[in-house]
Amino acid sequence: MSYHFSKTLSLSMEDAVTRTKEVLAKSGFGVVSEIDMSATLKKKIGAEIYPYRILGACSPGHAHIAITAESHIGLMLPCNVIVREFEPGKCEVSAIDPIASMQAVENNELSAVSRDIQDRLKMVINTL
Repeated sequence: MSYHFSKTLSLSMEDAVTRTKEVLAKSGFGVVSEIDMSATLKKKIGAEIYPYRILGACSPGHAHIAITAESHIGLMLPCNVIVREFEPGKCEVSAIDPIASMQAVENNELSAVSRDIQDRLKMVINTL
């Protein structure tokens, strides 16, 4: 089982990030965190990698249900979406598969939330 959904876009890094945020917003997700991994790794250890951003996407209603059902589920929130440029003008956008990531959690109350978030994130990736 794959743990992510991905799509390649013929866009610059900045345009791919902007487009991803727009589609996430239209699908009910807010971006609550953004990590520029390439800048962080450069600053912290001097490593140079291709442009790579992690967007922490959150659907507040779903997060509330999940946290109410499983108090430690915040360890797996928000849903991460990555945008990485693998060559100039070519970016891959990937979203976590929440069902795959939730397999370790034994709580049946999370099944419906995980399925709905999975459907929404697949739609985001397919819409890009």
